[in-house]
Amino acid sequence: MKKIPVNFYFVCFTIFSAAILGMLFYLQILKGEFYGALALGQQNPLEENNSSRGSIFFSDGSTILAQTVAVPMIFISPNKIPAGEKEKTLQQLSNILGNLGNTEGEETIKKDISREQYKILKQKNFPGVYVNEVFDRVYPNQRLASHLVGFVNSEGSGQYGLEGFYDDILKGKSSLEGKISTFPLLLAVFSSKDSNLDVAGKSLQLTIDYNIQYYAQKFLEEAAKEWQMDSGQIIVQEPSTGKILAMAIWPDFNPNQYGQEKNISVFSNPSIQGLFEPGSVFKPLIMATGLEEKLVTPETKFFDKGTADVGGPLIYNFAKKAWGEQTMVGVLENSINTGMVFIEQKLGKSSFLRYIGKFGLFEKTGVDLAGEIYSNNETLKKGYPRDFAVASFGQGIQITSMQLMQAISAIANEGNMMKPYVVEKIISQNNEEEIKKPVLEKQVISADTAQKLSAMMVSVVESGGGRRAKVPGYLVAGKTGTAQMSNPTGGYYDDRTIQSFVGFAPANSPKFSIMIRLDNPKQSDAASSCAAPIFGKLAKYIIDLKQIPPNQ
Repeated sequence: MKKIPVNFYFVCFTIFSAAILGMLFYLQILKGEFYGALALGQQNPLEENNSSRGSIFFSDGSTILAQTVAVPMIFISPNKIPAGEKEKTLQQLSNILGNLGNTEGEETIKKDISREQYKILKQKNFPGVYVNEVFDRVYPNQRLASHLVGFVNSEGSGQYGLEGFYDDILKGKSSLEGKISTFPLLLAVFSSKDSNLDVAGKSLQLTIDYNIQYYAQKFLEEAAKEWQMDSGQIIVQEPSTGKILAMAIWPDFNPNQYGQEKNISVFSNPSIQGLFEPGSVFKPLIMATGLEEKLVTPETKFFDKGTADVGGPLIYNFAKKAWGEQTMVGVLENSINTGMVFIEQKLGKSSFLRYIGKFGLFEKTGVDLAGEIYSNNETLKKGYPRDFAVASFGQGIQITSMQLMQAISAIANEGNMMKPYVVEKIISQNNEEEIKKPVLEKQVISADTAQKLSAMMVSVVESGGGRRAKVPGYLVAGKTGTAQMSNPTGGYYDDRTIQSFVGFAPANSPKFSIMIRLDNPKQSDAASSCAAPIFGKLAKYIIDLKQIPPNQ
């Protein structure tokens, strides 16, 4: 075997030593101040790699929901300021930046500074004050769609919403991923951003319409002031595709300032992470099962005595009213609880559960947002006859708002249930597009049943409790719901309700479906007063926006 000359090792050692010295010169002399500030501030020295995280756009492909930008950063190290100049320097800094916080030997980092402040400090060149730019995740629309987007934490990981669900796609892959080094700054230099091992993050184009999202959120904020509610939600969906056009939550938060929130529960999206008992907005689903099984027709007669006895305490209608003889259309128009029990008794336990399962209420919807939950409703499945009776009008069964929206949209879409989704396109850095196509989950009910039920829901808006959801010139299908809020300790609150409205328009060819939910509105007794009018306003806005021709 041929011996390798000693000179070869000497040359290799010399080259390697020169490389190390060159990097040390770069780090300590050329970039020493900046990296020193980062190290003292315990910031991630590889923060610049976050510049490759993809952006998030609304459905128009240009309005930005989230992006990564270079932002000014000021690092103040009081111990590095010469003793004789410390008081003067800190006073000048305070004049420029405002309150500096604790400066007694503590390092301070400020990112919330203006470009003008940044330029002034660059020119001043104060000792112990390091001025540079770092890459940061920003949300230009502040609170708009905050629960949809989530945020990126200080370690560069997506949390909640889209940032959490699509984190791997948005951030891409770095050549530094998974590597551990005692000398992270050396590793940063060794691993150039141009490395062929780096894969830049991709961007997302959403199904969310900026204008619809804006007005949905605006109407919720107005409702919060007018009705003094605890919280609220609006979901808008395109029934034929499953696209989510808007998802507004109140109260919301500012993802740019997530660290200032004292209660982290505000980050959870109640539309997919909160279970509730829906009340009367659930009735169209049970009416659909009765129609589908041909146990009732819209004209089937029922005599309401005001109560139903299925064992245990009597079941009453809202306000304990007795309606006398009614058709099934009247049962929906007047939201008669005992009429729904009448249908449930014909269905039986097995068929009831089978259809609830077909409507997707025992499983996740699969919407592409982080943290979706669902309930198996085990108590209902093992329950007594009265449990099924009250479930027929939406009590004693737990679902999410997203599950309800998906089910109502299936009725609007001739019985076809589509998978809900929020991201329409995934776009690479070289503009290659991966387009997500609508997914048909299943057919829940026949087109004939869906058509009959839609006509009955139109009657609710034209002649029943949903009158305030009307849009002049258009047939609107809908249903109100006023449900007692369940008490975690058992039973229901006497003075707390969830008031909601679900519906779609135009009823003969639906272009959108909407779910309105207001939790414990203290200035309203029924959904017909608060939720239905919001539906009407939002539906009118969408119709005008999309220039949908009248159908009435």
